[in-house]
Amino acid sequence: MTSTRELIDDIYERSLEARKIVQRYAHRTPVDISATFSRMSGATVYLKYENLQKTGSFKIRGALYKVYKVKDRARGVVAASAGNHAQGVAFAAKSFGLPAVIVMPVSASISKVEATKSYGAEVVLYGTIYDEAEAKAREIARERGYAFIPAFDDPDIIAGQATLGHEILEDIEDFDIVVVPLGGGGLASGASIAIKKNRPGVKIVGVEPANVPKFTLSLKAGHPVKVKAQSTIADGLAVKRPGELTFRIVRELVDEIVTVTEDELAQAIYLLLERGKVLAEGAGAASLAAILSGKVRGVQGKKVVALISGGNIDLTMLNRVLIRGLSFSGRIATLFGYVPDKPGMLARVAAIIGSHRANILEVLHDRSDVHAPPWHTALRVIVEVPSREETKKILEDLRREGFEFRAINSF
Repeated sequence: MTSTRELIDDIYERSLEARKIVQRYAHRTPVDISATFSRMSGATVYLKYENLQKTGSFKIRGALYKVYKVKDRARGVVAASAGNHAQGVAFAAKSFGLPAVIVMPVSASISKVEATKSYGAEVVLYGTIYDEAEAKAREIARERGYAFIPAFDDPDIIAGQATLGHEILEDIEDFDIVVVPLGGGGLASGASIAIKKNRPGVKIVGVEPANVPKFTLSLKAGHPVKVKAQSTIADGLAVKRPGELTFRIVRELVDEIVTVTEDELAQAIYLLLERGKVLAEGAGAASLAAILSGKVRGVQGKKVVALISGGNIDLTMLNRVLIRGLSFSGRIATLFGYVPDKPGMLARVAAIIGSHRANILEVLHDRSDVHAPPWHTALRVIVEVPSREETKKILEDLRREGFEFRAINSF
């Protein structure tokens, strides 16, 4: 087995060729300073907008280079993925004139299935989890004589992802920290190799969901370990086990790994959309979530690059995230209290709320609430409000009118 240093050198050399291939077929995505997030964090924050990449994710980079490397000796390509890797491989195969089969779990979202088909791939729905889909994909590859395209644990895939690091080096003259999301480790490995080779003093910080801390636990164990994955908004980072190659590279080059909570991820998605006018998926917002939550230490006064790695968020998920974000920011409030169960009470409560320019979104009466005083009903009112301060004023006015309400967080 080659040493980790030899592996890194080899992938770096491959990445120079990958740069030429990727730039022919993929976008050179923009990078820009965010005044808002710089002010919020005390750092100069650069955002690398890979959500604007073709297929909506950085995954196309590794897929393009890997498919390019196998195109002359393979009859076609096969991959297993429930999301961004599927679309990347489908696009790459179409670019090089190869047939592609993508095996996706039966639980894959309709939007991602249709997006993958739109790039000309044959989609096979199989299995309830990724492992089953991957086993089926490898079976199809053997049967048809197609090349299997792994998602992250492959030198060519990593070299393709490294092209993102090369772009950052070319576009930003000087920076101190790069924050990169950690799924299987392909992006973190590639970006780290490109950046550390040229600017070894740059600090690389990896970010993974607290619900799926595979690198955190693997580094403690000293080898890749499989973790029990819980549900996460950052489904693109919900890999249960690091790759063998990516684990070695991350251990060598990534200086620090932090975890972010589901609430921190949701808030970052919300803030990117509201303040930055940028649509990011959970994995794509992870880097910013780590910065804004204070998980990345020592950013004050530093130049920090956050990789917005993708924007393929399911719209139903986006709706839940936005409601959650509005709740945390104080723009949506849930008021709970008890009112006499007689005509006119709801109208009085509604009038008070309306006098503060608050919009009632939902009302729930609960006459079965065992804690309600005699001849009262529980009332739960979800309102859209200008600010937290206005919510406090609404509660004060309700109390003056004899209604005891409190604000509760239901999201």
